[in-house]
Amino acid sequence: MPKIIAVSNQKGGVGKTTTVGAVSSGLKNRGFKVLAVDLDPQSNLSFSMGANTEGVTIYNVLKGESSPFDAVQHTSVADIIASNILLSGIELEYTESGREFLLRDALKPFGNCYDYIIIDTPPTLGVLTVNAYAAAKHIIVPMLADIFSLQGITQIVETVNYVTKYCNPDVSILGILLTKFNPRTKLSAEIRGTAEMISSDLGIPLFRTTIRSSVAISEAQTLQQNILNYAPKNKAVGDYAAFIEELVELGL
Repeated sequence: MPKIIAVSNQKGGVGKTTTVGAVSSGLKNRGFKVLAVDLDPQSNLSFSMGANTEGVTIYNVLKGESSPFDAVQHTSVADIIASNILLSGIELEYTESGREFLLRDALKPFGNCYDYIIIDTPPTLGVLTVNAYAAAKHIIVPMLADIFSLQGITQIVETVNYVTKYCNPDVSILGILLTKFNPRTKLSAEIRGTAEMISSDLGIPLFRTTIRSSVAISEAQTLQQNILNYAPKNKAVGDYAAFIEELVELGL
């Protein structure tokens, strides 16, 4: 069965989409079969991977209108099931019990077709994110290296605890990934120390790898290119390469 990983944070602009793209492309470069799932109605992942958001998308799959196989698009980054803005209405369209399992059930037909399924979640802790947690085994939490981002981790933990109790007892937070991190500033060092303290108190690992900011990564996404191949000597790209190595060391 594939390893299903959700990349999640209720805050926007923390690097969720970038992390999904980088991890997907990095695992594909290692020879694995990878499927990315864009569960964010903003469709940023779909755009950055060059996917069509006007055809069959995850919205059609969740509604039972299309087979998940019909929704898969093959890109130079990885395979992807795209999203579109219609997905934002799914919470109002489905109000009955069991709506937390729409994604889990939609992914089941893939069986062993993929080694990894990486899910990009919206910047909320609503029904779409709960669907991602209910389908996943692991959760990666990208987080800006600032105190306000650290304060929000307890909300994520509460949501994960809810899902663990009622929907998916096997899901857990794999770790916190500090993004837009500047190792040369005193503030970043202090933030990392605070993150270590919070992760220890909550029993959540903190990845040793941190991700620096980079214009090259934004350029790669705009040009719909594989992030790791676009600028392989870039420091932030090297950070993501190191992060993928860390995931492999953890058994993923």
